[in-house]
Amino acid sequence: MVPNLYPALGAPEGAGSGGSPEAEAGSFAASGDPLLTSRRSGEPDLFSSRPATGAHEVLINSPRHVTAMAELNDTEFADAVATWRERMRAHADASYLQLIVNEGGGAGASLEHTHAQLYALPFVPPSVARERERAGAYAERTAGSGLLADVLIEEVRRKSRLVAIDDEAALICPWASRGPFELRVIPRREEVRFEDGAGGAAMIATAMRLLAKRFGAPPELNLWVRTAPHGTEFFHWHVDIAPRLTIKAGFELGTGVDINIYPPEQAASDLRDCL
Repeated sequence: MVPNLYPALGAPEGAGSGGSPEAEAGSFAASGDPLLTSRRSGEPDLFSSRPATGAHEVLINSPRHVTAMAELNDTEFADAVATWRERMRAHADASYLQLIVNEGGGAGASLEHTHAQLYALPFVPPSVARERERAGAYAERTAGSGLLADVLIEEVRRKSRLVAIDDEAALICPWASRGPFELRVIPRREEVRFEDGAGGAAMIATAMRLLAKRFGAPPELNLWVRTAPHGTEFFHWHVDIAPRLTIKAGFELGTGVDINIYPPEQAASDLRDCL
C-alpha cells in the first residue's frame, strides 16, 4: 500500500474567498438587479458543498510487473484480495469503503502496473444507500430473507445467466446487465461486509481470466467491491466487473437508461464455453 500521489480525498482545506454577491454576479450587476436579490432567504444553499475528506490509497496487487489481474497466478491473486480486505479493515470507522480496480487507459487507469484503489468516504454514496434501503425493505417484507441471496438461488435454478460456481461464490451475468459481459461475483454464504469475509478471491480470478480468454487478451475494465456501509445490518456484498466494450452515447447520458447490445444470457453462454 502507498498513499495516492493525486488523492481524491484529503484533509479539509480552508474555505474559499467567498466574495460579495455583487462580485459573484459580475460586472453586469446593477442596483436593483434581481440576480442580487432572493426570495429564498432561509432556504438551503443551491450551491452547497463539503470538503472531500477521507483517505485514498493505492494497493499494489503484485511485486511482479503485470498490467492485468488476469495475469496473476492463484497465490498472487489470493494475496492481492487479502490485502484489499486488510486495508479496508484499517478504515473500519469510515461511513463507506469503496475499493476499485481500473485496467486500461480507457477505463481510467493512469499506471500500467496492476493495482487497486481504496477510498474511505465520510458519507454513503446515493447508489449504495439505495441498495441498502432495498435490502432492508426486502428483509422486513420477507421476515429476514436476503435479497441478493434469493436472487442467487433463482439464478442457479435458471442457469441461463450462471457462468461458474464453487464452494465459496458464484459468477453470473446479472439480469438487466448495463453493458456487454458485465459480471457479478456473489458469495454463496450471505455476508454483510466484504472486508470481514475470506472467500471469493478464486471466483474473482476466474471472472478476470474468462474475460481475457473470451477476448484473446485482458480487456479494459472496471472492477468495484460493493460492501455494506458502516452500521448496516441487512446487506450482501458483491464484486462487479464491467468490461469497457462500448461507450455511453447521448441517449444513455441524457436518460440514465443503459442500452446493452449483448444479452447477458448470451454473454454467460460464451464465458461458460471458455471454462
